[in-house]
Parts: sequence; structure tokens; C-alpha cells
Amino acid sequence: MSRAWRVDGRLLPDGEPCTFFVADGRVTREPVSGAQTLVDNGWIIPGLVDAHCHIGLRTGGSAVTTAEEARSLAAADRDTGVLAIRDTGSPNNFPELDGLSDLPRVIRSGRHLAPPGGYLPGVAVECSSAELPAAVAAQAAQGHGWIKLVGDWIDDASGDLLVRWDTASVKAAVQDAHALGVKIAAHTFSEAGAAMMVEARVDSIEHGPGLSTGLLEEMARSDIALVPTMSAIATFRSIAAVAAARYPRYAAHLRDLSAGFGSVVRAAHEIGVAVYVGTDAGCDVRHGLIAQEMLALHRAAGLSATQVLGAASWRARAWLGLDVLDEGSPADFVVYDTDPRAELAAVRQPRRIVLNGVPLR
Repeated sequence: MSRAWRVDGRLLPDGEPCTFFVADGRVTREPVSGAQTLVDNGWIIPGLVDAHCHIGLRTGGSAVTTAEEARSLAAADRDTGVLAIRDTGSPNNFPELDGLSDLPRVIRSGRHLAPPGGYLPGVAVECSSAELPAAVAAQAAQGHGWIKLVGDWIDDASGDLLVRWDTASVKAAVQDAHALGVKIAAHTFSEAGAAMMVEARVDSIEHGPGLSTGLLEEMARSDIALVPTMSAIATFRSIAAVAAARYPRYAAHLRDLSAGFGSVVRAAHEIGVAVYVGTDAGCDVRHGLIAQEMLALHRAAGLSATQVLGAASWRARAWLGLDVLDEGSPADFVVYDTDPRAELAAVRQPRRIVLNGVPLR
């Protein structure tokens, strides 16, 4: 039997004083005989969620080839307070990491599905519009209720972002996925890619700098979430600098998309689109930067500290079907010395990280 703990502090989002116990890795409000005090004060939050992460990708987008390396990347995220990850596409799934008590809970999306030549080489399953239904069915069996579609990518011939699938095929793919009980996360950078994926009624837009006010209004009506990956979009200017000589149109497009992105995310929130925190770790962002992502969402998009915390914790967990320290739920939580609602930078320095009832720090 694992050790029993007593936890006293202030539980967010309300911040009211609370006491709960941890027994056999789970939360209970009933006193547990012999429980030792683990936390005697502080600000407690259900475990953070990185809702856009790639455990199977190294920084730069190359494939992770061993489970041990994937474990180390997941551990880097865990050690910042991320206790659940939605892996939004990886070339190798590493199912052997599922359910390990010392790693974040991983909700896998299988491999990216992209048109031929429409994503990072060797990362996605590349398929034509005609091949998309079979690819959706295959990846539905590989993930945990999510699939990732790539809506646009750089095109050599045009020298800019290009949508290669047709809307009718994507709509049919989304309908197929929903019939299988699977949700669709859609990568979009461009205006055209965003329009296609919103029209197809995917379940979440990933990145989304090309979203317009009209598309945001449609997302709110259709309950399509936005995971803006502020840290990833911040890399657009450096990508543009490298690409400018060969792809001047693409570089200018990236700069324009990056410049207006904060206002896009702010408008999404104000219109009523559900916004969640995701780092895009494993592409142009390294693992372990959840605090940076939260602070960027706060500064650049104007969400309040409480709104950002919800987008990274209790609201994100509810969206993904995870527990939030209810009676009998896994004891996954983070403790801070100061109230992060008053000073969001507190998320940089968690005092305690507890996963499955086991203190990691």
C-alpha cells in the first residue's frame, strides 16, 4: 500500500481553504488514519495539461526512435507540473508508456494525417483525398479518441502556404471520425486552411493564426476549441528570416500572421471560443515550457491569470475527460507558494508536484 498523505491549502479556482487526503494514490475527503502531512499551506491546482505536445518528436521535428527518449521528454514536461498531455501527432506512439504511474497521462492522436508533401518529411501518414477515409480509420485505432489532420503547409511551387485537400473530403473524414467516436484536431496556419477546417466542423483548431472574426464566431457556435500554441507562433519571425531568400511570399505571410496573432486569440476568447494551453513541444519548441506558454497567453492575448490557469488546468482537464481532484480521482496536483491568480509567474516555480499520489518534488 502506498503512503497516505494529508493536504491542507487553498484549492483553485475558488481559492477557499480545503483539506483532503491521499490514499492509494487517490483523493478522499474522509480522514485517513496515520496520514502524514504533505502540504500544510499553499495554493493547489489540479495537474497542468499540455494540450498540444509531441512526445514522439524532438525539438526541430525529427522523430524520436526509442521509448526511453520519449520517456525523458515526457518527464521534462512532468517536472514543470504537466501531469496530462494530449499528444497531437507523433510518428511513433510508444504505447508501452501508457499508464505508467511516474509519467503524465498521455492522450494520443496517432500519427499526423497530411496530403502528399504536406508536412515535415517522414512524420505524417501522407494520403490523398481518396485515401483519407482509410487513413482516418487506421489512426482512430491507434490513438485515444483523437486524430490529427494537417490543413496547410509550405508549397515549393507557389512559395507560400497551401491547402492540398478539398473541403468535401475533409468534411467526410470528420464525419467518419465522429462516427467512430473520435475527435479531430486540425493544424492550420493559413486563412484558407482555417476556413476549410472550421467549415468541416473539426473539434479543435491548432495554432490558427489565419482565423478571422467570422470563423471565430462559427467556432463558438459549433463548439470548436482553439489551442493557439503562442510559443510556436512566436518562432514565425525567425523561420521567416531563414526562408525569406527562397520563399519571400511565405516569409512575408508568416510575419503578418505572427504580428496579428495576439489579437486573434484575444478575439477568440471574447467571442466565446474555448481556448486551451498547448506548447507544440517537439517541433520548434522544446519540452518543459508550459509556464512560458501560459505567460505568453496572458501577456500577448490578454487573458487574465485565472483564465489562463483554467485553460491549463481544470477547464482543460474537463475538456479532455480528466478528473479534477474529485472524490476518488487520481491525486494529480501542483502546489505553489503564492497565489498564481495574483501573480501568474508563480507557475514557473511549483513547490510540490504530486502524480498518482506520489510527491515528485
